[in-house]
Order: sequence, then C-alpha cells, then structure tokens
Amino acid sequence: MRISKDIVYVGVNDHKIDLFEGQFDVPLGMAYNSYVILDAKITVMDSVEKDFADEWLNNIERVCNGNSPTYFIVQHMEPDHSSSIAKFMERYPNTIIVSSAQAFKMMLNFYKNDYKERRIIVTNGSTLDLGNHQLEFVTAPMVHWPEVIMTYDRTEKVLFSADAFGKFGANDVIDPEGWACEARRYYFGIVGKYGMQVQAVLKKIAGLEINTICSLHGPILNDNLDYYLNIYDIWSSYGVESEGVVISYTSVYGNTRKAAELLKEKLLEYGCPKVALNDLAREDIYECVEDAFRYGKHVLASTTYNASVFPKMKEFIHHLLERDYQKRTIAFMENGSWAPSATKAMKELFVNSKNITYLDKNVRINSSLDDDSIAQIDELAKELMK
Repeated sequence: MRISKDIVYVGVNDHKIDLFEGQFDVPLGMAYNSYVILDAKITVMDSVEKDFADEWLNNIERVCNGNSPTYFIVQHMEPDHSSSIAKFMERYPNTIIVSSAQAFKMMLNFYKNDYKERRIIVTNGSTLDLGNHQLEFVTAPMVHWPEVIMTYDRTEKVLFSADAFGKFGANDVIDPEGWACEARRYYFGIVGKYGMQVQAVLKKIAGLEINTICSLHGPILNDNLDYYLNIYDIWSSYGVESEGVVISYTSVYGNTRKAAELLKEKLLEYGCPKVALNDLAREDIYECVEDAFRYGKHVLASTTYNASVFPKMKEFIHHLLERDYQKRTIAFMENGSWAPSATKAMKELFVNSKNITYLDKNVRINSSLDDDSIAQIDELAKELMK
C-alpha cells in the first residue's frame, strides 16, 4: 500500500491475538504498522511483533527491490514494535539503527544488544537527510513510554506518530463503528494517565504542516486531520467530548439495575441527548472506562457490599483514578438492605481527584424500588438535565 509516491506501508495484521497487552479484548485483531521511505537512503520506520517478522521482512524486501535500507528508525520499544529488530539487523548487517538514547538502553535490556557500532542517537529537533526527504525528530516522553520519538517528514509533510492516533483493530477489517470508538478505548485504556505529556507533544507539533498521520496501529489518516488533532486535544486535556450522561452500575439481584434503567428512562424522557448504561460486571471494563471519559456527567450506582462498595465498582473506580479522572460531574446511587453505605465509600475513593463536582440529589434504595426511591430518581434526572 502506497502512502505517497515514496512512502510504502509494509506492516502486518494480527488475527491470532486475543488480548492486546495481556488485557484488552481485540475482537477485530491488531495492526502492527511499519513503513518504508524510498529515497537515496532507504529508511524503514519501526518493526513488528516477532511472530510476524518473516512476513514483514518479505514485505520490505519486495518494496526495496533488492536494495538494502540505509536507516532503520525505532520510535517505540514496546515488543509489539521492537521484537523483530534483531532479525532485521541480521538480514541487513550494514543498516544504521536510529533511535533515542533511552530506547537503546531498553534494547539492551530486552534483546541484549544496543548496536553501539551501528547506531545514531537522536534528540528533539535532530534531523536526518535521506536525499529528497528531510526528517525531523520530535521527542514524546511518556506518550506512553519514556523513550518514544515521533518523526516528521518535512518533504511530504507526514507525521510518523508512534502509538499516538492509533486504535485497536487490524487494517484488513472494516470497523463498523469507524475510527473513534476503538481509538478512544485504546487511548484511555493505555495512554489516559499521560494527558499532560500528550498535551506537551501536541504543542510541539502544533506548528507543523501535516498532510498525513502514520501511526503504529490502525489506519493511515490523511483527511479531516483537524478532527483527529482536536479529539486528541480534548482527550488529553480531560475535556468533555459528547453531551450526555453515563450510568455505571453493579447489581446483585437486579434491583440496582432496575433503578439504573429507570434513571435512563427518565433522562431520555427529559431530553438527554445520550445515555450510556453500563453493567460493570458484564461489560468490557475498558468500554466502560471509555464512556466515563467521553461524557461530562456520570452516575455511579452500587450495592453496599461488606459495609463498602461492590468489588466491581471499586475496580472500575480504580481504573478511573489510575487515568487521572477529572473535570466531571458525579452523582451516586446506593442500595442496601440494612445499612446502605456505598455512596460514602465511593465518594471517599475520589478524595484526591481534581475538579469533580458532586450533585446533591443522590439516590438511596432500601433493597428494592419504592415510591420514595422512584421520586429520588426523578429528582436526580431533573438535576442532571440542568
């Protein structure tokens, strides 16, 4: 696949994988992207997961038409992008590897070789002349590892963005939900904690004229780029992407679920543009995390459990806190048969969170819905619509 006249895609698709990074469900597979810049000095951008090394190397050989690459740029050292480095360097013994100083330290740790005789260390603003193409490097520490660099091709105005702007899913599968859903789940699941660092990189690239974004995962982005840059700005600044309310609940015998469903009905009745309802025990936890960061208002509904909060709710809140959850309006619903205390326990978990607004009209259910708790739900729905 040609990205431009001189840039060719040589990545691979993985349909064998069940969990990405050992935790993220990827029913549509994964893409490990790699690119070749054809110039006087042929340059390969990143490698792929080791199980696909031979396929990747065959792709490179075909594209290079028997010529050896001069440079091999490693932007990110996670093994899904670096575990084929050794095979590449064996195949092309004269190629010079280009990366950050931190990446070479990781290379030694992972693969027991840091290629001291065949390497160039780059820093922010370093350049590389390929002949026609002029490359400039942008350091991107903690987006989402410390060694990450991005590469800007000044000639064709292409940003090789490492993991940024990536998504779950193989490139030979049409995602019925488009780019945003799996890109959002990817971002908040993996990068969400590092919003400040993403903001710093966005400022670094703000002055670049970008025609194409080539990520290490997912499709090539070459139209409506303002949308992608803007959505990353919203995500990394913890802004509100979509108007609406997300209701995250746990339920033991179905009564808290009925209360959550009633709240959704009331919100829609009062004109809420979107209500996302998530059963934390049954749905993909990272889909639930994604929704929590997408919307500005969040209702947490939990049964009381061991005088505290239900374990699945506690786990979910931990995921939010781990990703620096902030700038949101939160309301609580609790259920308990003799001593409801889930609201107090949930609120205490957010004690160190920034810019959280708590609504006054929380809901208390004593075992099951009655006229009083139904009225409370109605009042909460009205307050959420203000």
